[in-house]
Amino acid sequence: MAIKYLHKYPKGKNARTLWVLKPMWVTLKKMFKTTFHRPVTIMYPYEKEWIPDNYRGRPGLKFDECVGCGICERMCPPAGIKMIKTDDDAGKTVLRPQVNLGRCMMCGYCAEYCPTNAMIVTPDYELAAYTREELIYGPRKLAWPNHTKMMEVDIEEHLMSDLNKGILNRTVAFYNIDKPELVTEKCIGCTRCVKVCPTDVIEMYTVGENDKGKPIRLPKFELDKCVCCELCVEECPKDALWIKEVL
Repeated sequence: MAIKYLHKYPKGKNARTLWVLKPMWVTLKKMFKTTFHRPVTIMYPYEKEWIPDNYRGRPGLKFDECVGCGICERMCPPAGIKMIKTDDDAGKTVLRPQVNLGRCMMCGYCAEYCPTNAMIVTPDYELAAYTREELIYGPRKLAWPNHTKMMEVDIEEHLMSDLNKGILNRTVAFYNIDKPELVTEKCIGCTRCVKVCPTDVIEMYTVGENDKGKPIRLPKFELDKCVCCELCVEECPKDALWIKEVL
């Protein structure tokens, strides 16, 4: 298949002017401008450029606001985040993210998808180290002092149902779109979903008795507080839970 070029190379006198003289003139013009005027470079590292708060440098963590849902771990493109066990201020063992900055691509997805805005982006970009182990930042090392609201990255989506109705000014947070649904016929009442829920929005309630006289218990979700981390779906041994997409 032949390719048709939209632009052709000029020939003759115009070619010498366009491809030789013009680039030389631009270079000389820039040289004289920086020679007799203020230089365009700075004395780095003694001088540094101003970096805005929403600059996507290394990830940061607000330890107390993290619920340990693990969404940042699943959303990380280079698999640079790992949930590890650590102690909080009260001495309780909790799950918190650990970031391998040797893999981190500074995309900010962890901050975008964090339902509690515990993961943030920081203006820290000077991350040189002598060993790879030094590039592994634990939950406490990820903390960034004096964080601001601009370091939080919120992601919202338009619902197809709203667009079909002509509603264009309404957006919904991603964790309010998809919600867990229960298939009662498959549920065995094992309470595993209750144990793994990071936000404690699942509660078991009794709906009746089986043939042996034992109570039948099913999970009940407080969907307003659910962050749709899908841990209950992954932990369910009978596939009684699934995620329903809200369109």
